[in-house]
Amino acid sequence: MKNLTIAGRLTKDAETRDAGGSRVTGFSVAVDNWDGKTKGTLFFDASWWGDRGEKMAQYLTKATAVTVSGDLGTREHNGKTYLTIRVSDVTLQGGKPAERSDDDFRGGAGRGVSGGRDDRPSFDDPIPF
Repeated sequence: MKNLTIAGRLTKDAETRDAGGSRVTGFSVAVDNWDGKTKGTLFFDASWWGDRGEKMAQYLTKATAVTVSGDLGTREHNGKTYLTIRVSDVTLQGGKPAERSDDDFRGGAGRGVSGGRDDRPSFDDPIPF
């Protein structure tokens, strides 16, 4: 077994399909590659078999940052070699920076959480001990 762990971003939304009586969720991950001289991108075609992949598909959307672990493989098509990974585990790394608003960094005031400036402790007060 050639176990591999990669961290990157999804290039498209995950798609779940039937494959011979089983369900498989497929997605592609772009990983930055730096060899000391040049910067490039490696693309991995990922397949996640079973219920876990099907349930996670709704969260695996384009540009989502993920860490993926699984078995490394290759496939040939029209004379080209493609990297594949048979997924055993996926970890979501957080939302896209563009999705965050300023309220997220101010205690969530925009999401119904109280936390205006008046509720914060003042550091100008004398130390209580």
